[in-house]
Amino acid sequence: LRWSDRREDFRTEVLGLVKAQMVKNTVIVPVGSKGGFFVKRPPVGGDRDAQLAEGIACYRMFINGLLDITDNLVEGKVVPPHDVVRHDNDDPYLVVAADKGTATFSDIANAISTEHGFWLDDAFASGGSNGYDHKGMGITAKGAWESVKRHFRAMGRDSQAQDFTCVGVGDMSGDVFGNGMLLSEHIRLLAAFDHRHIFLDPNPDAARSFVERQRMFALPRSSWDDYDKSLISAGGGIYPRSAKSIPVSAEVKAALGIRSEATHLPPNDLLSAILKAPVDLLWNGGIGTYVKAASETQAEVGDRANNALRVNGNELRCKVIGEGGNLGMTQKGRIEASQAGVLMNTDFIDNSAGVDTSDHEVNIKILLNDAVQRNELTFDGRNKQLAEMTDEVARLVLWDNYRQNQAITLMEHQSVRRLGSMAHFITTLEAEGLLDRAVESLPTQAELADRKAKGQGLTRPELSVLLSYDKIRLFQQLLDSDVPEDPYLSRELVRYFPVPLHEKYAEHMQRHRLKREIIATAVTNSTINRMGATFMMRMQEDTGHGPAAIAKAYTAAREILDARDLWAELEALDGKVAEDTQIDAILQIWSLLRHLTRWLLNRPGGSLDIAANVDRYAAEVTTLRKAMPEVLTNTGRGDFAASQEKWEGFGIPTELAVRLARVSVLRAALDMVEVSKASGKDIATVAKVFYELGEALDLEWLRGQIEALPVEGAWHAQARGSLLDELNAQHRALAVQVLSIAGDRTDVSPVQAWLERDDATLKYTRAMLAEILTQNADYPIASVAVRRLAQLAQIPV
Repeated sequence: LRWSDRREDFRTEVLGLVKAQMVKNTVIVPVGSKGGFFVKRPPVGGDRDAQLAEGIACYRMFINGLLDITDNLVEGKVVPPHDVVRHDNDDPYLVVAADKGTATFSDIANAISTEHGFWLDDAFASGGSNGYDHKGMGITAKGAWESVKRHFRAMGRDSQAQDFTCVGVGDMSGDVFGNGMLLSEHIRLLAAFDHRHIFLDPNPDAARSFVERQRMFALPRSSWDDYDKSLISAGGGIYPRSAKSIPVSAEVKAALGIRSEATHLPPNDLLSAILKAPVDLLWNGGIGTYVKAASETQAEVGDRANNALRVNGNELRCKVIGEGGNLGMTQKGRIEASQAGVLMNTDFIDNSAGVDTSDHEVNIKILLNDAVQRNELTFDGRNKQLAEMTDEVARLVLWDNYRQNQAITLMEHQSVRRLGSMAHFITTLEAEGLLDRAVESLPTQAELADRKAKGQGLTRPELSVLLSYDKIRLFQQLLDSDVPEDPYLSRELVRYFPVPLHEKYAEHMQRHRLKREIIATAVTNSTINRMGATFMMRMQEDTGHGPAAIAKAYTAAREILDARDLWAELEALDGKVAEDTQIDAILQIWSLLRHLTRWLLNRPGGSLDIAANVDRYAAEVTTLRKAMPEVLTNTGRGDFAASQEKWEGFGIPTELAVRLARVSVLRAALDMVEVSKASGKDIATVAKVFYELGEALDLEWLRGQIEALPVEGAWHAQARGSLLDELNAQHRALAVQVLSIAGDRTDVSPVQAWLERDDATLKYTRAMLAEILTQNADYPIASVAVRRLAQLAQIPV
């Protein structure tokens, strides 16, 4: 809930924030909305305290009004509000998070909650005396800084260890700007502005200026005018925005890339120059919209106060943008800037940590209040526990920022190759009435076709929208399913809360009123952050299973592969190896998880019970992994060594390089487990047959050819997937055949004994495959090859 100070456009401002909030809902439990109010009759000539008092009076009126029409809980039963006609279902959940202008009002809101006898009591408003102070934690800025660090890593630079240039919107007294400018000691802030002043320091000393920014942040109600002028480099200065013109020295012109011969510039022209400066980072911690697209009019932006200084996305010369503030750019402006090479996401991705923290606080209070009501914990004890977990809550929240950035990066790396899948996803969302591509500034079908022709994919801002909409869609689908009741997924409920609460309050978690929503949110994020925005849609179309079944199969595959441990090892290498190396490794895990998930969904008569699948496969797959590379063929061991050497050459530690080399040869792992169980042979023996057979019949080559087949639409994708499924099934059937006729021969391997048979079908099939090997396979050729293998394996197709 925000206190808007601009009557002429506060409705536009709140509408924009509502749109941003809807996509921020993907990390909070349950979903949230956005509200705002404007003080219509401020005290005439009133001082700051009088203005504040009137704002608080309006805030009280608003909060009382909300609670007057909200259901309550009394002794566990829903009690509708008095004299209110309800057209919706019972819904006693209402909480209030602080925003611009209301950051210090949490205690006021909680007092009103208590007066109403509202069931949440002081869990109604996050923050306040017994909550998490966002500015004190610096959580919103830290969340956005996860994006900044990611973008710098993409450039092969370390924002925490190497000096870099920066310009910004805001001042050091502000939460997001002030905290943000203290998140690296290597920031060289060349220029910044707020509604009062313009700060210019064309050649700053990183260390000295950092200390001064710390001092100003700690100074109550500071402004740029409080900055120690003696620390400003030659040619710089601090000027009021009310001045008619501002001197621009040669040093300032060089730092900001100003080509004008003029010695003075009007303030708005200088501000535009700051926004367009050729720096490493543009950090937005202010209020207002400063960047649009060239195709947009000023009226379309809806922020008249900044019309005179606003710039276009294609005019930006910074390398990275961090959006700590909301609405700093239009979405079209972001896309335009991204297409010009600027690294960025969107505001709702970058600055989601604040609302995420509020969400955790309220749900932790609900959990602990259950213990207080049962006399298992005192109120003071609860408050002490909350305070002690501040850092742990921040860690949980920042992981959400980190993983959403990583998800966008994974999608970005696949964007050109999988553009057709993403286009189909957009069309699907539109058909379901969930998305309006024009409202979200997503490309039309014609524009997508043009990008495909040019070898261009979707930009990070566009991918941010797809990621968030897929989460919104999946969350509701899971909430409407039995996924929140799955015993195995109760672990996701526990993971949502800080570690100190895991054991002591495990039973209380099971009673949490939002247990189902927390689990649905956690499963949604853990699945889509790792597998991308089109994973669920493609799995549904390819297998015919619904989202709940896919989520269960994916979770089982992840646990069977022990993927969490692999990801953790790779993420620990941030800044130590190139980001592209990390992403390539994660994409290998992605590919295997995608296959294993599909395999579990397609297994005839197979259970989708997560615990049962983990119990059936995990131990055997672990044994198989540890048997690598010994169970491979000689050629396979050579390829394995080359793969390990490649990863080590990229800076991956040896042990992890070995694990990554194993990932690429585990595709048939679940088939091997099934054959092992059916034949009574140990997994190592079965694996040797699989790998030798695959090499003898060139099945891996054929699989690679099928995977490389072009996909022009959903039917092509289905055809390719079906060919791969058939090839896997025939590989498995052939392995069973080999093992069944091997007998007791010890002079040759089971595969060699099978190959030496005088079998006309075998000879013909091998000759045909040898001929295919000399050319690139297309869909007809691949289909013929797979059918021929089916005949050899005696599998009807």
